[in-house]
Amino acid sequence: WDETHFGKMGSYYINRTFFFDVHPPLGKMLIGLAGYLSGYDGTFPFQKPGDRYEQHNYIGMRGVRLCGTSLLDQVRGLFSLVPLLELSKSLPAALLTAFILIFDTGCITLSQYILLDPILMFFLMGAVLSMVKCNNCADRPFSASWWFWLSLTGVNLAGAMGVKFVGLFVVLLVGLNTIYDLWDLLGNLSLSLVMFGKHLLARVLCLIVLPLALYTAMFAVHFAVLNRSGPGDGFFSSAFQSQLIGNNLHNVSIPE
Repeated sequence: WDETHFGKMGSYYINRTFFFDVHPPLGKMLIGLAGYLSGYDGTFPFQKPGDRYEQHNYIGMRGVRLCGTSLLDQVRGLFSLVPLLELSKSLPAALLTAFILIFDTGCITLSQYILLDPILMFFLMGAVLSMVKCNNCADRPFSASWWFWLSLTGVNLAGAMGVKFVGLFVVLLVGLNTIYDLWDLLGNLSLSLVMFGKHLLARVLCLIVLPLALYTAMFAVHFAVLNRSGPGDGFFSSAFQSQLIGNNLHNVSIPE
């Protein structure tokens, strides 16, 4: 059913046709990019669920799940194995959870279609993985690995928010973890206030400024690519519509 919506939006990006949707743009941009790189020309109408694709090359857009169900399941298993191994220190527990996720029929089914959910799960689990790895670098703060995992956490937060607003839940998880971490540092009497300020600034930079900058950049790309008149014109002002190629107001002089 949802392929009718998200496949159509992937076509809009390929055709540079402006549209409006309730979800942020990253997932649909990745679907469109996968279709473009795999040779899909954006001409399939996506009129109703169940329509046959016939000669249209739709495999690439379904392939945004990282080139195949089996590979995505392996990545999902890795993303669950590593954090659980770090948290529980139990290899059997981590292997069992990874096995359950890899062979979960719901996840396998979702990963076969043009949907946002597999992309969202990738960033959600990536955020948890990088958060746990960053926590394990707490004994060597400001090292290269510490900065890498902290920054990667911010990138994954932006990715999760950029696919669906449900990604805000992983932002809440990372936020609570960060508050707990900073509270623990504040209670460390051997740590100077200057050093605590550096810790606070690093987290603000990597977990707030970086995700917001990336999230804003997604919309900058979204509006730069979609420069032709389409079904989303009416949601925006006349001044905005005058910038869209093919719109009745295109390049018309409008008083402020």
